[in-house]
This record gives sequence, C-alpha cells and structure tokens, in this order.
Amino acid sequence: MNLRIRYLITLVALVGLLACGSNARRSGVPPAAQSVLDTAMQDIDAGNYDKVYQDAADEWRNQVSLEDSRTKMQQMRDSMGKVRTRALQSAREEQTSTAPVPGHSLTAFYQTTFDKGPGMEAFVLIEHGGRWYLAKYYVTSSGSK
Repeated sequence: MNLRIRYLITLVALVGLLACGSNARRSGVPPAAQSVLDTAMQDIDAGNYDKVYQDAADEWRNQVSLEDSRTKMQQMRDSMGKVRTRALQSAREEQTSTAPVPGHSLTAFYQTTFDKGPGMEAFVLIEHGGRWYLAKYYVTSSGSK
C-alpha cells in the first residue's frame, strides 16, 4: 500500500475518532427529545406543574420537592404572565461528565414573549435508557420581578 493511501486512511480514522469523542456536541433536536420538549411546554403553559414534575428526570425531583417545584413555577407564571410566542434560538446536544447535567443531554434555548415582556427559556433534557426527560428549566425575562 503506498504512503498516500495509508496517510488518507489514518486521517479519516482520526477524524472519525474525534467526532465520537467523550465531549461530543451537535446542534439540532432529535425527534424523541422534541416530543418531550413539546409536552413539557404544553404542560407548563397549561399550568400542569404536577405533571411536569412527575414526568421530569430524577435529577429534577432529587433537587426539589413537588410542592416547591409547583410553587416556583407558579411564581414564575405570576411574575411573567402567560407565554404568547416561543421560537427556538439554539439547541446543543452533548455528552459530558459535567454541568449543566452530566451524561447525554440537550439544552434548547427559546426566545419567548410573555404577557409582561420578552424573555428566554432554557430547557435541559437528559437521556436515560434511550428516553429523554426534562432535567432543568430556566427563565429569564425583563418582565420578571
């Protein structure tokens, strides 16, 4: 085998290994994760906070009680109002051993308009056993108090 072909094979193998590294990232939202996002958004918008909590990842439920989760989500709704529009700004899928959630995660950022002004929502999902779960939910808004 000539030297150029060996070099080319080695280069292709290295690129493949780098693409599959332990901190691999890619953009976009896998369909199964999008389904979980859609359900979570519908439940949050409808005020079904107990369902959001029950459907959430263990990481969420291990950090906060049902009552505290419900109270915080209601306070957010009271301070910002209802969601009027929501548009995906970016999504990042990654495999890490660090924050925001260790493991195979997806963070989706939405530009959102609330009754009381514009804001940004961040949904962090984690995959366990081939299924996606909501692990964290953050909101920032100029309308919040």
